[in-house]
Amino acid sequence: MTTAQDDSPAPDEQADGTEASAAPTASGIAETVGRVLAMAAAAASPSRPGDTAEIEVITDAMLRLLVGTPLRSDGQLTIKSLAQVAGLKRNKLTHRHTGLKDLFYALVRMQDTRPKVVDDLKRTNEELQQKLTRLRAERDRLRTDVQQLVRVVHVLEVENEQLRETAGSDGVIRVLFTQHRPSAR
Repeated sequence: MTTAQDDSPAPDEQADGTEASAAPTASGIAETVGRVLAMAAAAASPSRPGDTAEIEVITDAMLRLLVGTPLRSDGQLTIKSLAQVAGLKRNKLTHRHTGLKDLFYALVRMQDTRPKVVDDLKRTNEELQQKLTRLRAERDRLRTDVQQLVRVVHVLEVENEQLRETAGSDGVIRVLFTQHRPSAR
């Protein structure tokens, strides 16, 4: 154990000296079990320090996911995300460290809330859906405007062609001005 771990508050005591609730958190359980497993792996096979390092990495990844601060994944509470956060291949969890995989699933079931990352992603998704709806409405309005402008241009082209035909052989277009009647108010 490191000095930082020895100085950490007792399981029933928070860092500020107040007592925590009696029910342990999923992240606290993951941290404790991970430390115990890493110490057991180091004691059982000192010639294979890779197992100890993998257990510590997996435990840290569990903590990150359960707390809602993943480094390299989408924050979903799955083995795939756990392996991504840990920086390991998924088969390390599904074949070699099955106990940690089972522990992770048990801790996920124990939690009654989703991670903050998932809530943030859901909120972002809802905002993007609203923006998409607004943009589609604007697109439809612009399509209608374009169709109307196409009709106006067509009418103007027809009128222009009619004026050219009436211009005669000299090519001069003579427009007769009409008096506008004042509108009745």
